[in-house]
This record gives sequence, C-alpha cells and structure tokens, in this order.
Amino acid sequence: MALPLYTLLTALVAVVVYQLSKIGRRPKGYPPGPPTLPLIGNLHLMPKEKPHLQFKKWAEEYGPVYSLILGTKVMIVLSSDKAVKDLLDRRSGIYSSRPDMYLGRIASGGLRMLLMEYGEQWRMIRKIVHNNLNIRAARTYVPYQDLENKALLHGLLDEPHLFIDHIRRYTNSLTTQMIFGFRTTSIDDPKLKQLYHGFDKFSQLMGSEGAALLDLFPILRALPDFMLPLRRYAKKLHEKESELYVGHWLNVKKAIKNGTAKPCFCLDLVRAQDEQGFSDPLAGYVSGSLLEAGSDTTSATLIGFVQAMVLFPEVAKAGQEELDRVCGDRMPTLEDVPELPFIRGCVKESLRWMPTDIVGVPHAVIRDDEYEGYTIPKGAGVMWNVWAIHNDPQRHPDPRRFDPMRYADDDQTAAEAANNADASQRDHFVFGAGRRLCQGMHIAERSLFLAISRLLWAFDLRTARNEYGVEVVPDAEDLTEGLLIQPKPFPASIVPRSDDKAEKVREEWEKMEELLDEEMQWNVLPEGLIWKEYKKAAEVDLEEV
Repeated sequence: MALPLYTLLTALVAVVVYQLSKIGRRPKGYPPGPPTLPLIGNLHLMPKEKPHLQFKKWAEEYGPVYSLILGTKVMIVLSSDKAVKDLLDRRSGIYSSRPDMYLGRIASGGLRMLLMEYGEQWRMIRKIVHNNLNIRAARTYVPYQDLENKALLHGLLDEPHLFIDHIRRYTNSLTTQMIFGFRTTSIDDPKLKQLYHGFDKFSQLMGSEGAALLDLFPILRALPDFMLPLRRYAKKLHEKESELYVGHWLNVKKAIKNGTAKPCFCLDLVRAQDEQGFSDPLAGYVSGSLLEAGSDTTSATLIGFVQAMVLFPEVAKAGQEELDRVCGDRMPTLEDVPELPFIRGCVKESLRWMPTDIVGVPHAVIRDDEYEGYTIPKGAGVMWNVWAIHNDPQRHPDPRRFDPMRYADDDQTAAEAANNADASQRDHFVFGAGRRLCQGMHIAERSLFLAISRLLWAFDLRTARNEYGVEVVPDAEDLTEGLLIQPKPFPASIVPRSDDKAEKVREEWEKMEELLDEEMQWNVLPEGLIWKEYKKAAEVDLEEV
C-alpha cells in the first residue's frame, strides 16, 4: 500500500534536517579544534586579517595537529615540523593535491600550476619544470644572477629610496631571462608593474572572506554574476593576467619558431607542446606561473631582509665584519659561500623571519587517512602552518629576533634541509613540502645569497629619518594581506659604506655593460646554458632515424 503524501514529505524533511544538523559539527575522531556552531562550524571564528596570528594561537591551545570545521569543509592544520614531515613528505602520494579554490580557479582560468589538483596534467607540467630548474640546470644561470645583482647595486647608488622597485626588477629580470630570454631593464617597465600589481590582487582575492565563503558553501556559486561581484572581479583579473602571460608566451613561441629567440625555458615548452598538443593558454600559464614565482617570492624575502637590517643593526655589522675579513675590497661571489657562514645564516633567517607563504598554500588529501589516532577525511584541506612552525619558541628561541646564529652549524642547502629525514633539522618551510616542493629553490637560494652578501658588502642599511629628522622605525608586524605576504612599504636609508665601495660597484657594472647591446640585452649569451636549439618534432625524428 502506498504511503500517504504527507508521510513521504515528513520523511524527506526529516532526512534534510538530519543532514543539515551534521553540517558544522566536528565528527568524532577528528583532530581537536575550537568549538563549532551549527551549519557554520568555526567560520565565525576565522580572522578577517592577520590570520597567521590566530592560527598560531590555536596551535598553542589545541596542539600541532588541529581541525577547523568550515561549513561543509574540513581544514586540518599542521603546526609542527614533525607533522609536516610525516604527512606532506612521507605520505606525499595522498597529500599532494589541492582543495578546490573556486575564485582562484576563475582568476587563473583553471590553468595555474600552483592551484592544480594532483593529476596527469600537473605531473606533465612538473616534469617539464624540473628539467629546467633542477640543481644541474640552476648552476648555468649564475651569469644571469651575477649581472642582475650588479645592476641592482648600481641602481641603489643612484636611487636608494626606490630600493623596493630595484629589488623587484632584480628578481623579475633574472626570471624573464630564464623563462623568455630577455632582460627587464627598467624599474618602470609596464609589464613588470603589471606582473606585481596583478599578482598582489590575486593574492588578496585568494585570502578574502568572499573566496572562503564560495569554497565552503559551493551552493552560492549558482548565483548570477550580478550577485557575486568577486567572481566578476576574478574574471577581470584573469583577462588581464592572461593578456600578460599568454602574450609573453605567444611572442617567444613565434621567435622560437622563426629562429630569433634567445635560449630560454620556453624552448622546452614549445617542444613539449609540439609533442603533446596542449593549448597556448596552458603554456602561457605554465611560463607565467614561473615568472610570478621567481619574481615575487625572492623579492619579498629581500625586502624583509632590508627591514630586518634596519631593525637589527648589530646583525648588519656582524655580517659586514665577516665580509670584510673574507672578501676585503673585492665583491663577494658564490665561490665564497663556504667561507661566509654568517651570511648563509642571514639567508636562512630571512626566509624564517619573514616567510612570504605565511600559512602555506593548502594541500588536500585524496583518501581517508589516520594520524596519531585522529581521522583525516578524504578531501580535507591540509594547511602547513608556516608562521607557527617558524615562531615556535621551542624550535627557535626568541623567535621574533632576527638571529643568523641559529644556523651557525647548519651548512645544508635548502633542498638538503627539506629532504633531511630529521624534521627538526629543516631550516625553514618557505619552499613547501612533499611533491609540491618548490623546484626553483636552488636558484632562489643563490639569488638571495648574492643579494644579501653584496648589499651588506657595499652599503649601510639604516633607519630613515623624516623631514623633521625623526627616525622612522618600520613595524615588522605591518604586513600585506592575502595568500602570500610581505612587509608593507617602508622607508630605509641605504648609503655606500665608502667611496671606494661605491666606485667598485660602478666599475663592476661597467664590465657588465660590455656584455650588453644598445638595448641592454645580452650581446653574446654566457656559455653552458642548458637549452638546445629548437627543432620541430619531425626534424628530431628524422635525425634519430
């Protein structure tokens, strides 16, 4: 006999109410965390700004592995080196995906490697990138780094108040050479400005409350654009970003095909496209993502280093004493790395003290797992809480002090430290973990060493004074907001240590200019670069026959 309609409706309502009643609860067996509310879980507790401070407080209260229930989603927060090593490294086979970051996907056209889920496309891109950024390849880029670093020093002689712009040009030009084969010669280059402006807006979007709501309550995505202004904004960001990235790609692709391009990463990308047939937009985002990664993270770290030297002048003095003892009147080089342990410590401490990926980019687990008695459900986001680990007083006593001596006995490279089986011996967590580990870390580490050693060798970095002669002391806690952070702009006094040092900087730059043409591009490229001449796939096959 058929059930009455009202009975069916009652049963349906009961099921819906029961399902809704579970939303926002922390299921039994999950890692502990702050108390939840029905439907929203911990959403009401999520900080609107400076999230790294609240995430660290929760780690102190709930332990190194805790959970946040965010509407329909779960975020597992790892706040110890051991937990990161155990899960993201040792279980990387299931912890290397990404949660669905909806607005980030819209703003990237679904093409940004940083946000891609773990799968065939991501692995294909990673293989291409690895071939061009591995430790062997990284050694061939040293002439690029040397040139751009000397251009940075020369720019600071004449425009020290624009130190942030000169630092950004330094890291961007190094990257445009490696990726596209051309130098960025001016701090006023419009594409340079567009890159940093666009990536800053992308980072802010990713860290916004609106982006979080659309991730946590996917039903809201069904709303039309006029009711979702952030989605309209994300689409506009994608249009401008695609114009830059795909534009760079199409220009260099054309030059590669007609034989006029300088050797660069895109040579391998064109070969891969010939073989596998992926789209120009994807190729544009692969090369563009490397451009933003190589430009932004290293520049942000160097800006943090300048701030640290202003706030901790005794550190700058100690570094200069080591440089004077080892290098004397000559400019330091990468060959001096073994003899400059304090400067190596400055590099590591810069990455620890001001980590640009302050709460990491979340991973996602692709199947149910268990850790230390806790359930970690399939699909959960997994955050590596960089700030909490870097500022754990048990790991780093007096953590907000910039102290390179923390690494007095640590001669590991960043890659060696990241792969150290003993998690407590890892220097910092800026370069990620597991299969998402940054493949350009060898290049970034060398760029940081050259910049830090030569800045301290050539210049005094001091507190600036305002028009009334009063010192303007920067606030190390005044950071930009978003997925990736850095100090907000601050003034600094950057002056040559002596006339002889200033003259040496000018002499070194004059030698570099002899290698450049009238457009300040390489006249003859350095020897030893890894890239081979481009040949069409058919030509390669014919040669093999």
